[in-house]
Amino acid sequence: MNHRVLTLAVLLCLSPLAGAQQGPPPKPITAAQRQAAIDGLATQLQANYVFPDVAKELAETIKAREASGAYASTKDTEAFADALSKDLRSLGKDGHFNVGYDPDFRAPPQGERHSPSKEEVEQRRQEVARYGYGIDSLARLPGNVGYLELRGFGPTELVGEALSAAMTVLSGTDALILDLRRNGGGEPNTVAYLMSHFFTLGDERHLNDIYSRTEDRTRQYWTSASVMPRYTQPVYVLTSARTFSGAEECAYNFQTQKRGTIVGETTGGGANPGDVYPLGNGFVAFIPNGRAINPVTKTNWEHVGVKPDIGVPAADAKKVAHAAILRELIAASKDPDGTAELQQVLAKVEAGTVDAPVYSTRR
Repeated sequence: MNHRVLTLAVLLCLSPLAGAQQGPPPKPITAAQRQAAIDGLATQLQANYVFPDVAKELAETIKAREASGAYASTKDTEAFADALSKDLRSLGKDGHFNVGYDPDFRAPPQGERHSPSKEEVEQRRQEVARYGYGIDSLARLPGNVGYLELRGFGPTELVGEALSAAMTVLSGTDALILDLRRNGGGEPNTVAYLMSHFFTLGDERHLNDIYSRTEDRTRQYWTSASVMPRYTQPVYVLTSARTFSGAEECAYNFQTQKRGTIVGETTGGGANPGDVYPLGNGFVAFIPNGRAINPVTKTNWEHVGVKPDIGVPAADAKKVAHAAILRELIAASKDPDGTAELQQVLAKVEAGTVDAPVYSTRR
């Protein structure tokens, strides 16, 4: 993946506006340009989409729709890209498909890897830092419950240190809520890095495999023995219909490894990672060229999503998880004073009341 594509991927995962693509202003488009992009898309689908039979059928369908005038009403680059994206997701039944317009995109020659310059590396680091390394919120909730909201999984070499720092801050809590409700995914290496914090040293776990059609090989993802600190307390993972791709893998890992409780809504259902390919005339497409294979279930969450252990509306998931944790802590407490304090906290959480901070002089 070249620098520009990686930069776009990082911003898409980590931006507070994740899911919204920001690009050049729309430009008028001609019928010839539409046809060329369609032809380019058909070629790239058949060469790269992870399911060759689906790729062939999808390419033929898109070309037939163009011939029938289905895209004739799209008069600019934005409208055309949006129409293609919707058709690819609907007809191909794969939420990872996306088409955009980026006339500055340049794919590296086939088989070559782009080695970023020092300036490019620093630019990436600044971009990731601007979005908090994917960390949106970090808190210690009442009852000594940790809370970490992640908006994306950026490149491990750029965000790993920040994730470990966050886990260090939360290492003394009695339970942890990991919020993935607004997380659109990211790097599988970083998912494995984060997961490494949640198993004791020596307990190495095989988390996920990804088969790549373009490379015709399967890569395994395991926890890392070098990642610290380790967190062994209960974990609750919050999900929504917006939780997608790598964020779904993270939730699925917690569930299949029996390491966490999933609370919220069934996730978006996207398990096929991919890459960006040029279509011609400035159009590019994100095409899934791989598929996840969970080592426990031998399948993945494509189309079906990750189903929560405790199903509640996403907006209520944090409150429900917090209350469930407090009940567990109360049941396990052997200190009467500590139990009474936890019961008071639980009553406030269930009532939705929050103590206002006190700034007056202590008396």
